[in-house]
Amino acid sequence: MAEARAGEDRVFAALSSPVRREVLRILRDEGPQSVASLAARFRMARPSFSEQLRVLRDAGLVSERRQGRQRIYRLEPEPLLELADWLGPYERYWRQRLAELGSVLDEMEET
Repeated sequence: MAEARAGEDRVFAALSSPVRREVLRILRDEGPQSVASLAARFRMARPSFSEQLRVLRDAGLVSERRQGRQRIYRLEPEPLLELADWLGPYERYWRQRLAELGSVLDEMEET
């Protein structure tokens, strides 16, 4: 159980950065990319960008493979599915609350 929580914590921490979320979006929308291609989209020093990729890799959100002299990064969505499972009860909670609010508003319109 503690191991699963540690994994969730790493994923949440990885998602806390707008840069890392944008890297995930790029990989989702455009497929695997080289480090150079990804880094060119951000205004930051290469070592700083490499640190962003390391955090994503450590969280299991991306994988890396070597292709000649390049490193190619690919989205690994499984940790996001695990978060979706964790977030599911909260989504149901808010849907129920909003449905109740809708009912109250409907009643107010009728009176």
